Amino acid sequence: MNIVILAAGQGKRMHSNLPKVLHPLAGKPLVRHVIETARSLAPRTMCVVYGHGGDAVRAALAAPDLTWVLQDPQLGTGHAVMQAAPQLAPGGTTLILYGDVPLIQGETLQRLVHAARNALAILTVELLDPTGYGRIVRDASGAVQRIVEHKDASAGERSIREVNTGIIALPTDRLVGWLARLSNDNAQREYYLTDIVGMALAAALPITTAQPQGEWEVMGVNSKVQLAELERIVQRRIAESLMESGVRLADPARLDVRGELICGRDVFIDVNCVFEGRVVLDEAVEVGPACVFKNAQIGAGVRVAAFSHIEDAVVGPDAVVGPFARLRPGTELAAGAHVGNFVELKNTKLGIQSKANHLAYVGDAVVGSRVNIGAGTITCNYDGANKFKTVIEDDAFIGSDTQLVAPVTVGRGATLGAGTTLTKDAPADTLTLSRVRQVSLPGWQRPQKTKK
Repeated sequence: MNIVILAAGQGKRMHSNLPKVLHPLAGKPLVRHVIETARSLAPRTMCVVYGHGGDAVRAALAAPDLTWVLQDPQLGTGHAVMQAAPQLAPGGTTLILYGDVPLIQGETLQRLVHAARNALAILTVELLDPTGYGRIVRDASGAVQRIVEHKDASAGERSIREVNTGIIALPTDRLVGWLARLSNDNAQREYYLTDIVGMALAAALPITTAQPQGEWEVMGVNSKVQLAELERIVQRRIAESLMESGVRLADPARLDVRGELICGRDVFIDVNCVFEGRVVLDEAVEVGPACVFKNAQIGAGVRVAAFSHIEDAVVGPDAVVGPFARLRPGTELAAGAHVGNFVELKNTKLGIQSKANHLAYVGDAVVGSRVNIGAGTITCNYDGANKFKTVIEDDAFIGSDTQLVAPVTVGRGATLGAGTTLTKDAPADTLTLSRVRQVSLPGWQRPQKTKK
């Protein structure tokens, strides 16, 4: 089987410098959705016809199983398929898809391809308001007679609700022969793929039809309004799938999954959370409102409080994160660890039951078990050119407002007094201080503003 994906359109109504087919839907370019669905059919050849923004399109979607064909200039859908014709393997079936119709499902395409055995198969759909679409005109026996465009339809034909989606499948050899006979003798001076329907009727090739699960499968994107409509459809379907698998959502309408979200049982997700890349939430994870996850793995029983950001990080079971916490790439929290409000960790391992609960930055560090990191603590890991590591061993206590100037090690069971600036290793089981002696100056007065 051959699959041709038409992705050359400019998308003027998008009012954007980004090629239309690269606009994101649920975190992926529109045309990538189509490509991934097409791959599920295991085609022999998959050809993408590109045009506007060609270099950007090819760079964003480069893959060894894609054959690329340039359409320049763009002279209609028939002309686009003409460019792909030399790349099609002879025999078998060819399926024509569109890069701006991203929600088409593999099961629907399987039915269409099955219907195309020794026939032209057209994917049709019934619309409550078919205005502007080509109508499927059938005879008394139900056989397709022709497709009539809205502007050319009679009053009776305009009452027909079954319309052409443009997605077709047919024998490859027939397609290649008919493409050579297409004409641009029309007002737009373009080659229309729909003219093939008339050729099939003239050749007495049977015309069959298949239907999608619903109208949403064949909705196209021509504007950012339509893109937003499809985004909500996709997110609603994702939300329903999550809930059916046991996830509790505070509000299914306020969830954004822009990648892959895998959840165990009894997960709870509050409103306005965003999930990007691949995110795994194990059993009984609780996520507060307005959290952002990107390529994260969250262990069972973890609680993530409001407004926390977790990116390229691993959180062990029963840990507590947030609110307003940030776990940056390379961070790993062990079981029962606590990271509190306005705490940022980067490339850091925080051990079992260790805590950094308030206003701290810990970067490029290895922190042992049962360590307490006080408010205002900073690991000074960057000297302006290179990064250095801080090691804090088990059972250490780091007092508030402490700076650890890496590379430095805090020994097992050591205590750093509040306000310490540590520039040398702190011995195990020892109190280390670096603050100056406190003094009080009797009679001292604050400076006063000078009167002008």
